Amino acid sequence: MSTDPLVVFTPSGKRGRFPVGTPVLTAARQLGVDLDSVCGGRGICSKCQVTPSYGEFSKHGVTVREGALSEWNKVEARYDEKRGLKPGRRLGCQATVQGDVVIDVPPESQVHRQVVRKAATARTIVMDPATRLYFIEVDEPDMHEPTGDLERVARALREQWEIEAVTADLSLMAKLQPTLRKGKWQVTVALYKGHKDTTPRIVEIWPGLHESGLFGLAIDLGSTTIAAHLTNLDTGEVIASSGLMNPQIRFGEDLMSRVSYAMMNPGGDAEMTRAVRDAINDLTRVIADEGGIDPALIVETVFVCNPVMHHLLLGLDPVELGQAPFALATSESLTLPAREMGLDAMNPRAQVYILPCIAGHVGADCAAVALSEEPGKSEDLVLVVDVGTNAEILLGNTTRVLACSSPTGPAFEGAQISSGQRAAPGAIERIEIDPVTKEPRFRVIGAEKWSDEEGFAEEIATTGITGICGSGIIEAVAEMRMAGLLDESGLIGSAEQTGTARCIPEGRTHSYLVHDATADGGPKITVTQGDIRAIQLAKSALYAGARLLMDEMKVDKVDRVVLAGAFGAHISTRHAMVLGMIPDAPLDKVTSAGNAAGTGARIALCNIGARAEIERVVRQITKVETAIEPKFQEHFVAANAIPHKTDPFPELAKVVTLPHVSFNTGGGDEDRGGRRRRRRA
Repeated sequence: MSTDPLVVFTPSGKRGRFPVGTPVLTAARQLGVDLDSVCGGRGICSKCQVTPSYGEFSKHGVTVREGALSEWNKVEARYDEKRGLKPGRRLGCQATVQGDVVIDVPPESQVHRQVVRKAATARTIVMDPATRLYFIEVDEPDMHEPTGDLERVARALREQWEIEAVTADLSLMAKLQPTLRKGKWQVTVALYKGHKDTTPRIVEIWPGLHESGLFGLAIDLGSTTIAAHLTNLDTGEVIASSGLMNPQIRFGEDLMSRVSYAMMNPGGDAEMTRAVRDAINDLTRVIADEGGIDPALIVETVFVCNPVMHHLLLGLDPVELGQAPFALATSESLTLPAREMGLDAMNPRAQVYILPCIAGHVGADCAAVALSEEPGKSEDLVLVVDVGTNAEILLGNTTRVLACSSPTGPAFEGAQISSGQRAAPGAIERIEIDPVTKEPRFRVIGAEKWSDEEGFAEEIATTGITGICGSGIIEAVAEMRMAGLLDESGLIGSAEQTGTARCIPEGRTHSYLVHDATADGGPKITVTQGDIRAIQLAKSALYAGARLLMDEMKVDKVDRVVLAGAFGAHISTRHAMVLGMIPDAPLDKVTSAGNAAGTGARIALCNIGARAEIERVVRQITKVETAIEPKFQEHFVAANAIPHKTDPFPELAKVVTLPHVSFNTGGGDEDRGGRRRRRRA
């Protein structure tokens, strides 16, 4: 067994052992890690920046100690002096491996930068924002009436707008006098009044009539991605949407890995808090630039997030969320100054509102979905599924609403998949397999044509075909099942059993070849038996959570299903049903809600009445805890089959006929097609 240091790259999860002295860039290239370099490793372009992480990583089975990478050299020092490196960053072409190490490749260092596909969903929202603009004419100072400028601003608001009283912090008062004089005693003020506040506060002031508007951010802070919508607080229009990967991935891809990191590494929680706050500040600057506005015009931010993200955003230790009874530090909604949270890329007096959490494992993101989709107002029984690294599930109607979370893991995002990658140009996102020829055709992000259509090669000339993302792997597994390449248990058949040479041996199992460009120096993209297992585990957790809610409701079927999140927007209902990700229902009753959590955040951003409403609603939702419910494991095991071991799925059978094949040879006593041979006496 090799004693060379182990190098683990995140977020890809790719790992390998390399001799001491190997440059990080070389290790990345040999493992196929997506690390950019324009100058060929000469330390000129700085594209290959990476961030090493130190401490104990139970998920990766490695402890990273100081000295795991070589000391800074002259090239890095010169670059830092002239152009600056972020704290903790190294140049991958200069840093060399000295010991076991976990290395994060940030989004800006990736050749195929992630496309966070959580666009804003069109929605009619009644505008009633917490922050509004007021133009006022202020009396000039009078020696015979000794009042301060702030008092005369307050008097103008009372006389001209019937606003009885206002407050202002010291930073606002510091700019009050020069602004009044520049505007010749005519100014526009922005007043913030939350739904629980009695006195508005002045958060900004401009000379004369301010016509550039006010803006807010609705942020869906997920385990894997952070998606933000820059919204006009006057019209509700989404000016820009942007996102990035959550940098906390380098501490663990799933929530419990991050809780574990906080438990095992003193100060680990603070480290993760800094990482996510820095990312939000970066995202704020980027989205303001995309929207063509001054970041100082962003005066409000609404966050929705799961409980672990909630605690790490606020700088609270998440350890209690990793063990029963999964106690939150607080489940109430919070209104805080942005600067108190270290969010300094927006207006210095901006306010932050965080939706309430429902319970220890069901967070503000689920509350936002409830605000957006309103299951408690549905006459029929609706199942709302918001799928991410952690799935939030709601089941209800006008009589009762239930909620739970289910740990699906990152497989649906393309992680833990052999050829998997984040959704980025060049990634396979759609796939079809001919049930007769067993030949695949696919589409990649950034191209409109399918792989068997004329002009496909020209469309992908700049991106190439780089891997397969979450939507692609989900469709691939479902298509393999429908084409008879995969049996009910999830086993991939051999070439002899399936009738196609695309089923290739891989150790003691088989893989299905989707695309092979190795002859031209490109990737070989396959769906392996390990990939199938990762998807089975994810979909089983999702289905088991839904079944627990149905058990609690004492029903065997639901009237309709709403798929929310990036998953819901990009996966066909047919493929989801073939996999058995969701309970059986008529396909025309399975719809997509887009990014429902993000929509809920926008509703709360634009309407303060909605904040009071969701605070009322969450108190009426019944939480079902999957982590301690005995039947969860029973449902999970039965759901491992594709689509399910015992549930019949009659609605699916009306539109799809699944082949009856079995590739469990039990020692090689099956013939092609899976029919068992009789043993001779």
